[in-house]
Amino acid sequence: MAFGQWIRAKREEANIMLIDFARDINISPAYWSRIERGFEKAPKDQLIIAACERLGLGTDRAFIEAQRLPPDMQEDISVAVSVYRQFKAHAR
Repeated sequence: MAFGQWIRAKREEANIMLIDFARDINISPAYWSRIERGFEKAPKDQLIIAACERLGLGTDRAFIEAQRLPPDMQEDISVAVSVYRQFKAHAR
C-alpha cells in the first residue's frame, strides 16, 4: 500500500476530518488531500512524524509505507557506511 492510502486509512480510523487533520499538522488541506490520493509523494520526514504524532502512531510503519528509512536510521546507516569505507580503504 502506498503512503497516501495508508495514512488516509489511519486518519479515517481515527475519525478525523481531512481539513482538521491538515490544520493540526500545519499543512494545507489541498496538499494533504493530494498526498492521500497519491498525486504527491510522501511528504518530508517532519510531516510524516507530525502526522503520526497526531494519529498516535509509531513512525516506523509510516516510513516503510513512504519507502524510506526513518531519520534516526538514516543517520545510523550513514555512520555504518563511513566506517565500512574506512575499513575497506585500510584493508587494501
